Amino acid sequence: MTKAFQKIYTKITNITKATCSLKATGVGNDELATVNGKLAQVVRIMGDDVTLQVFGGTEGIPTDAEVIFLGKAPSLKVSEQLAGRFFNALGEPIDGGPEIEGEEVEIGGPSVNPVRRKQPSELIATGIAGIDLNNTLVSGQKIPFFADPDQPYNQVMANVALRAEADKIILGGMGLTNDDYLYFKNVFNNAGVLDRIVSFVNTTENPPVERLLIPDMALTAAEYFAVEKNQKVLVLLTDMTSYADALAIVSNRMDQIPSKDSMPGSLYSDLAKIYEKAVQFPAGGSITIIAVTTLSGGDITHAIPDNTGYITEGQLFLRRDSDVGKVIVDPFRSLSRLKQLVAGKKTREDHAQVMNAAVRLYADAANAKTKLENGFDLTNYDERALDFAKDYSEQLLAIDVNIDTTQMLDVAWSLFGTHFKPEEVNIKQELVEKYWRS
Repeated sequence: MTKAFQKIYTKITNITKATCSLKATGVGNDELATVNGKLAQVVRIMGDDVTLQVFGGTEGIPTDAEVIFLGKAPSLKVSEQLAGRFFNALGEPIDGGPEIEGEEVEIGGPSVNPVRRKQPSELIATGIAGIDLNNTLVSGQKIPFFADPDQPYNQVMANVALRAEADKIILGGMGLTNDDYLYFKNVFNNAGVLDRIVSFVNTTENPPVERLLIPDMALTAAEYFAVEKNQKVLVLLTDMTSYADALAIVSNRMDQIPSKDSMPGSLYSDLAKIYEKAVQFPAGGSITIIAVTTLSGGDITHAIPDNTGYITEGQLFLRRDSDVGKVIVDPFRSLSRLKQLVAGKKTREDHAQVMNAAVRLYADAANAKTKLENGFDLTNYDERALDFAKDYSEQLLAIDVNIDTTQMLDVAWSLFGTHFKPEEVNIKQELVEKYWRS
């Protein structure tokens, strides 16, 4: 039976906490529906057996509930009006502002054909020295932050949003507390940068399944600005662990056999579908993705970070440095696999040499610390290396450091001159002669 071109059914064959199933025909993958007035989406079709995930949960839904298929997949209206606005997972304004006027675009489309991509070559400066100096980001790159749940990763993401040299920032918040949501909103408001930020937010008070729409909503907005407006777009996603947990909820309710760590077997492709939207377009627009993945007990082998590592081009690790009492970007466990495309090319000539020397000297300090902990005597060089490491953490690695790449290099040279002799730093002589500061 149809009503205004919408298929309506009233016989549900199976109900779980997050899904319901029924017999239906002519239904498409990802199509939206309402079940007893609650929004739902098609997640599986086998013959005429259709399974829907119900975003608000299935509590209170009877087996004779009215199921209305809407004939379309989730979509977002895109236009310049998106800038400065906050939306929920369904693309509806949550900031009290007017509805968006613009072209309606289905979310979750395919990634860009590789032959239409350009080799990433543009610097994305974040103002955070632990990133820009040691793990420089490139437009079109995809990279995660790995962090323990108690670390201030949302503050870092907000700082990146404020400092990054990008035309538009798209924030996708999944499972945010109300405090985190208000934090982002207040920081953006107070900094006067709302005109270049678009935010899609799912809080802990919203149905967990809805957060599955957040990355696609954010990336659809990003594609509009990158393709239609040729803008440099930075997409910030936090937290991908909340996204994967929502995937697991739906998978388990559909009685699918879980894979490693109770995650669905489709986890790799689900994550890749998101991360592969990162791209540099020949016309100049780009989409760069930085995503937070929180670790359970610091377990890097968990299925979520493990799969993420195979997809992304490096990773950024946050850890608290007990020597300086600050959270730093760990130089040993962090890596940007594309940094060589811009370090020394889009930044100052000494960048690569300074970066390598600083990390090597920091490693010497780590060895000296091990000697000290095991009761061995320290050499004069060991003591100087330890002093350097503290200053390096305080002045360059800490996440609250906000300076440009040229200043970062100048600070590093100053630290070299304070703690070492030129021959101990092992940098090309012509660079030493040009930049050494004693």
